[in-house]
Amino acid sequence: MVKVSVVMPVYNVEKYLRQSLDTIVNQTLEDIEIICINDGSPDNSLDILNEYAAKDPRITVVSQENGGHAVATNRGIDMATGEYLFLMDSDDILELNALEDTYNIATQKDVDFVLFKAINYDDEQDKYYEAENYSMNMVAHRVKDQIFSYEDVKDLIFKITVTPWSKLYNRKFIEDNHIRFPEGLVFDDNVFFWKVLFSAKRIYFHPEFLFKRRWYATSSTTAGDRRFIDSIDIFNLVWDVFREYGVFEEHKETLYNKKVFLANMRFKKIKDEFKEEYYQYMREDFIKVLDNEELYSDFIANLTYKNKKIFEQVLITQSAEEFILCRSTYDMLNSDSWKITRPLRKAKDVAKKAYHKIV
Repeated sequence: MVKVSVVMPVYNVEKYLRQSLDTIVNQTLEDIEIICINDGSPDNSLDILNEYAAKDPRITVVSQENGGHAVATNRGIDMATGEYLFLMDSDDILELNALEDTYNIATQKDVDFVLFKAINYDDEQDKYYEAENYSMNMVAHRVKDQIFSYEDVKDLIFKITVTPWSKLYNRKFIEDNHIRFPEGLVFDDNVFFWKVLFSAKRIYFHPEFLFKRRWYATSSTTAGDRRFIDSIDIFNLVWDVFREYGVFEEHKETLYNKKVFLANMRFKKIKDEFKEEYYQYMREDFIKVLDNEELYSDFIANLTYKNKKIFEQVLITQSAEEFILCRSTYDMLNSDSWKITRPLRKAKDVAKKAYHKIV
């Protein structure tokens, strides 16, 4: 049995793929298998994979029709035979000592997964920048050099990055708990992570930066294309996971507020041509909450004032354009920047009447 199975789903990343593969094939831990799933890439990604496979017998290349990140990754996990499992993004960079260091930790401490730090790399600006969501300093300070589980960090769980590539997993742990990615949706790592966290009994935090996460405008989580609509379904699946593991009640305030905050945030980021479709799906999702009397009562009681207003404004408007107007007018009316001169006071009164006409 090899020590680590590296699973790399690949789609349309010819620009970055060689650098990503180089960081895997040149790992100081040599006893690895590298499973590359070409997910129907229309560019030269498959040719690059085959080129590397011809030189390195540890590489297995499987090509399939495009099914999405989850389908490709799940297929790779099913094929894996190693003691441990690492899920690599095909456009990112792994430190060359990463697998050896985390494998040694995992085996010595007998953990379900090792968690480590990552740093952002802005591909367009050629700059690195640290972000708390990938550094997880609050978590590191809490757990120090100790083995921990969900119970030890339950108040900090939303400070742990959900990304699969910042962790080395015990493959038996993944298999025994039947953990896979939900297929057909982007942002699927959210669901995978919460199942991993709630199932794990032994976790170790290795406070080293071992991964460089590449940021660029066309990546699936930053492109702002139609796939952003998936985030609404993903968050509902996250609620299901919290309920499945019996921890929804203790985190419902955060989950309720995140539902509204993230829905609005992604509405603002999605491209203009998809805003109306996104808005209608968001509104339909919010109406489902409204129609569930028990859930609605609890939901509203736990929302912050700001998120409550966003939720209400989605429900009382009929289109993306109306919602944007409603939000902008509301923000203007509640801005501290208004100077109360006579003309502006009159303008504010006009705006206020217009806003109340909308609502």
